[in-house]
Parts: sequence; structure tokens; C-alpha cells
Amino acid sequence: MCDFVWFLHIFIFFLFILIYLSLILRIYAIETKADSAIILDVNSNTILFEKNADERQGPASMSKLMLIYIVFERLHNKTLTIEQEFLVSKKAWKFGGSKMFVNIGEMVSVENLLKGIIVQSGNDACIVLAEGLSGTEENMVDEMNEKAVEIGLTNSNFQNVTGWPNNDHYMSLKDIAYLSKLIITNFPEYYYLFAINEFTYNNIKQPNRNKLISLDGFDGLKTGRTSQSGYGIVASAKRENRRIVSVVNGLNSEKERINETKKLVNWSFREFVNYDLYKSGDSIHFAKVWLGKESFVPLISNEDLSVTIKKKNSDKFKIKLVYETPIVSPIKKGDKLAELQLIEGDNVEIKNIYSGKDVDKVSRFYRSFSIINYLLFGVSNKDK
Repeated sequence: MCDFVWFLHIFIFFLFILIYLSLILRIYAIETKADSAIILDVNSNTILFEKNADERQGPASMSKLMLIYIVFERLHNKTLTIEQEFLVSKKAWKFGGSKMFVNIGEMVSVENLLKGIIVQSGNDACIVLAEGLSGTEENMVDEMNEKAVEIGLTNSNFQNVTGWPNNDHYMSLKDIAYLSKLIITNFPEYYYLFAINEFTYNNIKQPNRNKLISLDGFDGLKTGRTSQSGYGIVASAKRENRRIVSVVNGLNSEKERINETKKLVNWSFREFVNYDLYKSGDSIHFAKVWLGKESFVPLISNEDLSVTIKKKNSDKFKIKLVYETPIVSPIKKGDKLAELQLIEGDNVEIKNIYSGKDVDKVSRFYRSFSIINYLLFGVSNKDK
């Protein structure tokens, strides 16, 4: 009897431990009904969660972001103006699916066409822009594929400008997230278009298909839905100084894609914290120089450095600068001289660190003197 009571106590104890651990894991972990999903912290370019994010899949209208990127880039580079107008062809007017409702033969401004794509997901507006900018939709598709390679999309291929279903028209959710980040960071002057709640054209008022707009900091980007790929959405939200991009696909309804996105984004803001480390060009450290006209060289980052870590690991986060010392001259500005290790527990992220200025060699006479000094007195060969 005593053995049984002892066993029962042990069993209850371990059962309590298992229940406690499962509750802890549920607090910090996240799951989604979506077939595929990804969460990207824009500030630090850190992936916070992913599920089948590298899988090639039908992006539906989310692929219209590639066309939007090209238009924004031309506007940014002053090779296109937002007031410029393009002619509506018969092909554009007849095209099925979601519409802006342009009329054949009319001229439509780039601004209105962008609103027609972003707010109303107008396939007709996509065709008008493609033909106006590149002559034909096919020419624009070629440009979209070239641009995708140029900006680093690795699992994307376009067959049309609308997202119309095609087995050879695909994107990965990781590519969609990265493309969205580039739109947000490279063209902030045009990003406001994604936050428009409704748009009226030809006396037809249509609401933004992104029902998250204006809720809890959400201000973009694009929905997508076909019978093959299900319901998807790439959404972005900003709270205080943090911005998150979330992409989900393969859901069963509009309600599901909204609820899953809200859940993922809220989890990201709740469970993670950002630390801004250095601005681009800031001096992180001054390293000793061997045989140089200057004794030290500034070590800098060529990009703004921030890190996103789990709040529960914030006390375990460490930074370590690693480089060989002394650094031998001559040194050119921009030479890679060091690595900055961002350590969170067992995870280590490496950032390259560069020279902030040129440092020339000293004269031959002084080099000889320095070498003799080194042989007599020595110098440390590592500095970490």
C-alpha cells in the first residue's frame, strides 16, 4: 500500500510538471491554420516564425506587389510621374476577375491606376499600367522576372501581371515578405496608398479588400485569393517603432486569414523586443593599426544594426566584436576588418564590420624601426 501511495505521489508530481511545461510552451510558441506562413521583423530583417515559407505556391493577387514595386521605383527615379496617363485597351477593359472598372479608350492617371490595384485589386488596372509602361503585358512580365532576380527573390516566377492562376506563376511566402519589406523601406513616399480605406472610380465605390487596414496599427499591403491557393494576405503593422510583415496563404475564408494574421502579428509584438545597436557609419570601436600613418582605424557598420530577440531571452543577449589585431596597413575605407557576433543563447548571428577610413603605410624607414620594436618588445596578436 505504501509503495502504491509513493508511486501515486510521484505520478501526480510529474503530471503537474508536464502540465506546467505545456502551458509555458503554449505561451511562447505559436501555431497557425494557414498552409504556409511567415513573420518578418522589418527593423532587424529577422524571421520570427515560418511555416512552408520557401515553398513555391500560387500567390494570387499578392504577386501584384511586383508590378507595384516596378511602378514605385520608376516614380522614385523620376522616370515616371504620378500624373502621367495611360490608354485603356480592349484587352484591359475585357479582362475578368476583380476590376477597377476602367472604360475602353479612356486615359487614366498612374495615381488612379495604383489605387485601383492596391485598393480594388483591379486586374484591368494592372493591364493598363503594364501596357503603358512596357508596351505589352508580356514585356512587363519579362521585366518583373528580371527585377525579381535583381532584388534577390529566389523562388518567384511570373507569367502575368494580375496573379491569374497559372502553374508556372508562383512565389514563396518568404519572397513575398521580402518584397513587401523593400516596398516599405525603399519607397516610403508612396506607401500611404496601401492605407486608403476606399476608392471611387467611374462612380463605383469599392472598399479596400484588406479588412485589417486601420486596425491595431495595420496599414498595408495586399490580399490574394484563388480557388487553387485559397485565401491569403500579406499585411504589415507598425506599433511604436517596430514594424512587422506577416504573410499567410491557403486558408478557407476571409475571416480565417484576418484572424490568423492578427494572431501572428499580436504574438510577434508581444513575445519579441527590438534593440537598436548602431546606425550606419557609427564608429563601433577603434582598432590598432600596424605600420600605418595612423595608430587606429574606426570600425563601422555599413547599415543600421538592430536585433530582435525573445523577451524571455533579453538577459542572455550578448555582443562580441572579433578581429585580428593589429590590423596591417594599408587599409582602404570599406575593407571588411571584423565581425560583430550577436549572441542569443545558442543562436549566433554574424554582421560584417568595415573600415571607416583609409590608412596609408608609414615610410620604409619607420617600418624598419617598428619591426625592430616588435621583435624586441612584442605585441598581442588577438583582440576579441
